[in-house]
Amino acid sequence: MRGGGRKSASPRAKGPSSPKAQASVSNRGQAAVKLRAAKGVGLPPRVAILTAIGIVLLGAVVGLGTGHRGESLVSALSQSLADRTTDWGFTVEEIHISGATPEGEQAIRAVLAPAKGQSILGLDLATLRLGVENVGWVQRARVARLLPNTLSIAVEQRAALAVWQKGGRLVVIDGSGRTIPEANAASFPQLPLVVGPGAELVAADILRAIASRPRLRSRLEALVRVDERRWDIRLKDGSIILLPAVDEESALIELDLLDRRDRILEAGLDRIDLREPGAPSFRRRQADLSPLHAPGGV
Repeated sequence: MRGGGRKSASPRAKGPSSPKAQASVSNRGQAAVKLRAAKGVGLPPRVAILTAIGIVLLGAVVGLGTGHRGESLVSALSQSLADRTTDWGFTVEEIHISGATPEGEQAIRAVLAPAKGQSILGLDLATLRLGVENVGWVQRARVARLLPNTLSIAVEQRAALAVWQKGGRLVVIDGSGRTIPEANAASFPQLPLVVGPGAELVAADILRAIASRPRLRSRLEALVRVDERRWDIRLKDGSIILLPAVDEESALIELDLLDRRDRILEAGLDRIDLREPGAPSFRRRQADLSPLHAPGGV
């Protein structure tokens, strides 16, 4: 009670004179006893988990009470915990991945392969997450432990937009123009082809506009970036549609009107020039003409 006299403490055995040191020795002894007992009797998962959590909390308390010396003790306890929980079955045996395509999942599993067989409580989840997010397919990721033996990985994957050709090399890009290194371009024949320097950075808008026009989209062979300022649309029959450097949408609307009226996409024209607003020009294909090369030397 407050204000009352203290009861005299009962005699205690000799021990460390410092209360902090006394608590440290006592806590270390208790942790060691718990670890030995758990290993010896084969604890059920629930009890083992509670024991593990208790040891972690004990390490934190000791660390707060002993300053820098406590950091070494906490580190030692953490390592001891990882070693002992491995004996209890707390090792990574399963890795569940959600949100990824088969191609993306394969690349993610390759990054996580070293975690298999490791102590699940000893893993640094932040480091694992960064490793997963370094995979070209991954926009962002979440990593969690599912005790006793499973890692759960949830990812938001980048969508493959197109195959980009530059300098004779083919790579897969996403909507922001970022290359997906793990993607083999030969495995994505359904993706549109964009060609030329700078094409990867501005492909998303023109592809979106073409995707909304099924007749044009079904005939598309490639999109060629000319002088890093405008597009040529190459069709499968060899025709080339020249778009202006500005207001591509208006030019495509004009193309829609011409196609609706004259079926111009089926006319076998060599060139459809829409660079001058309201004044399209056409050139018919002639058998004696040599193959047309794209402007800009592509």
